[in-house]
Amino acid sequence: MFNPDLRNVLKDHLSRYSLVTATAKRAREISEMAYEEKDPITEKPVSLALEEILEGKFVIVEPEEIRNI
Repeated sequence: MFNPDLRNVLKDHLSRYSLVTATAKRAREISEMAYEEKDPITEKPVSLALEEILEGKFVIVEPEEIRNI
C-alpha cells in the first residue's frame, strides 16, 4: 500500500482539502487519458496522481483565503 509522508507537501501551508481535491482531479485525468488511449493501468490512478504531486510535476495553487483556515 502506498502511504507517503505528506508533511513535506503540507509544510507550505497547503490544506489537506486542496491536496485531496488536486489528487482526485489529476486521478480523473489519468483515468480518462488511459481510457481514450485504450491503455490499461496497472496501478491505481490515485496513487499515480499522488506520486506525481509528491515529485513536483504538478503544483497546487490555493486561494489566499483558504490558506488561513
